[in-house]
This record gives sequence, C-alpha cells and structure tokens, in this order.
Amino acid sequence: MRIVSALVLGGLVVGCQTMQSPETAKAQIGSATQAWSDALNKCDPGRIAALYDPQAILWGTVSPTISSGPGIRQYFDRVCGSPTPPKVAFTEQFVRVYGDTAVNSGSYTFTIVRDGKPTPLPGRYSMTFRKSGDQWLIVDHHSSLRPAPPKP
Repeated sequence: MRIVSALVLGGLVVGCQTMQSPETAKAQIGSATQAWSDALNKCDPGRIAALYDPQAILWGTVSPTISSGPGIRQYFDRVCGSPTPPKVAFTEQFVRVYGDTAVNSGSYTFTIVRDGKPTPLPGRYSMTFRKSGDQWLIVDHHSSLRPAPPKP
C-alpha cells in the first residue's frame, strides 16, 4: 500500500512541477512572437523558418498559396530577397493558452519602401503555437492585409 501511495504522490509532484501558469505561458508566447518579429526584421529566413514546427502551415501575407515544410523557408527567402525587405511591428496581440497549444491573434504593420518612401501596410494575423519540449513553435500562421475601413 505504501509503495502505491508513494508512486501516486510522486506522479502528482512531478505533474505539478511540469505545469506552468497561464501567465507564464502567455509570456512565453509573447517571447516567441517577438523572436519571429526580430528574425523577420533582420530578414534571416533560416532563423524565421526554425520558429515553425516541421509540419506547420503558413498562409503568407503576399502568397497566393499555402506553404508548408520547406515551403515556409522558401516563402521567407522570397520575402527577404526583395530589394527592400519589409519590417514588422505588432500593434495588437491577444494570446489564449489551451494547455500545450496557444493562439496569438491581432494586428501588425509591415513597412516597405516604395518609390524611396516608407509605406505602411497594416495586416492581421493568427499564429497557433504548440509547445515542443521547452520551445513554443508555430504550427499554423495566417496573415493578410487588413482591409480598409468601410466608407460612410
């Protein structure tokens, strides 16, 4: 009886040690999102692609097709191969955590240079993350330009 109790208690202690608070998970998603922003702003396609799960799907802002696997790296190779690669700044983030899965949705603004002038392109996004070991990886990312507000 004591052995069974010790095993059950041991399992509960181990389980409690591996669980994290929603606030901690949200902070980690914020850091993972910032890592994506930093990598894009440095236009490092390898670093960007490493933030995605190997089975991830990306519906890129300027892509007519969905990318997956090596296609995600190829998408960012094209984006960063532009003479004036974009910069991104997040404006709104809404993070929800569901165990080892989290969703960050909101808006960001890409800035590109057109005719020698910085041009903002407001966008909206949803990034779904899954915890893999100690790292949160993007498993699904949808990005699109934000439509103009309706005219009165």
